Amino acid sequence: QGCNPLAETGRSKLQNQRAVLNQQILRAVRMRAGAENLLRVSSRSDPKAGRILEAGQQYAYYSLLILLPQSVLKVFYLSDVVQETFSIPLVPLGLKETKEVDFTLPLKDFILEHYSEDSSEYEDEIADLMDLRQACRTPSRDEAGIEMLISYFLQLGYVENRFFPPTRHMGVLFTWYDSFTGVPVCQQNLLLEKASILFNVGALYTQIGTRCNRQTQAGLENAVDAFQKAAGVLSYLKETFTHTPSYDMSPAMLNVLVKMMLAQAQECVFEQIGLSGIRNEFFTLVKMTQEVAKVGEVYMLVNTAMNQEPVKENIPYSWSKLAQIKSDHYKALAHYFTATILCDHELQPGDDEDQQEKALSQLYDHMPEGLMALAVLKDKVRRKQLGKAHLRQAIVSHEEALRVCGLCKKLRNIDVLQEVLTAAHKRSLLKYAQQETEDDFLSLIQAPDILRKWAQPGIKEEILSREVNVLCLLCSLQGPLTVFSAKQRWTAPRTIRIPQGAGELGFHLKGGSPVQIYCLDPVCPAASMGLKEGDYIVSVGGVDCKWLGVNEVLEKLRSVGEQALEIKVIS
Repeated sequence: QGCNPLAETGRSKLQNQRAVLNQQILRAVRMRAGAENLLRVSSRSDPKAGRILEAGQQYAYYSLLILLPQSVLKVFYLSDVVQETFSIPLVPLGLKETKEVDFTLPLKDFILEHYSEDSSEYEDEIADLMDLRQACRTPSRDEAGIEMLISYFLQLGYVENRFFPPTRHMGVLFTWYDSFTGVPVCQQNLLLEKASILFNVGALYTQIGTRCNRQTQAGLENAVDAFQKAAGVLSYLKETFTHTPSYDMSPAMLNVLVKMMLAQAQECVFEQIGLSGIRNEFFTLVKMTQEVAKVGEVYMLVNTAMNQEPVKENIPYSWSKLAQIKSDHYKALAHYFTATILCDHELQPGDDEDQQEKALSQLYDHMPEGLMALAVLKDKVRRKQLGKAHLRQAIVSHEEALRVCGLCKKLRNIDVLQEVLTAAHKRSLLKYAQQETEDDFLSLIQAPDILRKWAQPGIKEEILSREVNVLCLLCSLQGPLTVFSAKQRWTAPRTIRIPQGAGELGFHLKGGSPVQIYCLDPVCPAASMGLKEGDYIVSVGGVDCKWLGVNEVLEKLRSVGEQALEIKVIS
């Protein structure tokens, strides 16, 4: 459940294309490394051979430069299924890809060596673990897919404690490809696996968010929730896995992605407010102005972050341009709403002057020189002049958004984006044309910036709060994880035979499961058979008791009575 590899055939084709490019990139990287090594050796003894090898090195280098942009183009730039809606597209993240991993031999060898158990008894559990990992390569874009990824992530915690000792590698090679460049990263460290799964959880949330129906209240609420959870997962990844070798999971890149997801959540919040329509009423327009100014501000911060080194080299060009377009577009809308307030609403005798003055003052950090909020509300000429200044600024920002959109090939081919930008531009032009134009050459008022009201959607730490029922696939192995882990070294089970009629056992029990020997009488029969202080009892009379407490083990010991007793212990 949660895996549907045949449902998204278009995405599968895209992944296959990226896989081919990944192989070519890997081959080019190896060629370049080999040429550099040969060049260092040969250039000292044979200058002519060194020049030939230098040419080969340059060939490998430029081949790599040609391949990398092709791989970058395979990223999910925008919503891969553009909905038939009049909304600006949102940006989802593509899932990280990986190669198949075979856990069978390394885990079976470790079970036999470390836990001294028959590894053939755990073949089904190991196969289930491999099936779960395989399913995580193509999760369905819904809550079931999220739950499956989180289940595997939590399962990795059990596997790490059971089978991955900190002092040596297990011989399991994990290969994951960078989500943006397609460059492979190979490690025997399970941290790469866990970090990559977490990244895919965040990426899957972004894909769920972009697929929500933004023409309904429920759809927008789900989109906001999905982007907040995506930001939470990516933020948790940034704080927990600080030294990941893959650049798409570097702190700088994750910081940008978190900002982008929160900006998209903010955008959906604004769409929620205006979903039922925007009334041409003074205080409603003031609220809308502050909300849309907030969206423009967060996208300006996202665009600034995307254009900083070293993120700028790897972030898709269309993403940074879309952030710039949205910043200009929503900034223009803020000026348009402010102009509508000033041009369409005159202060009436029954209106509350103090409330309107306060509301208008909240839109600005400072009023234009020589103007006061109440004076502007009362003076028709000044109000019109300031309103037209805001309209001029709105038109300039709309034109800048259209210009930037035209410069990016991917964005200018998205019809719905062009339609939204063009419609907003025409609306501002029409509003400006409806105003009186006699005083245009006399007005020198510059429209001040709109003051945004900060109340940004917060991050949801989904990976920490989500309840997922996870049963360790290998929990029956040896015993409780708190005691029997890869960090501990254990002897093979030893059989202690206490003869019939031995009387008192000569030792006490303590601890939880498994129970431990303490206060051992050194002259008792059990001690003479090899029982040691601190040994753990793993079976009594052939019955496994690794998961039993003190009372249950004592009950089994007493049930034997005066008969001969056989227990197995480990040290």
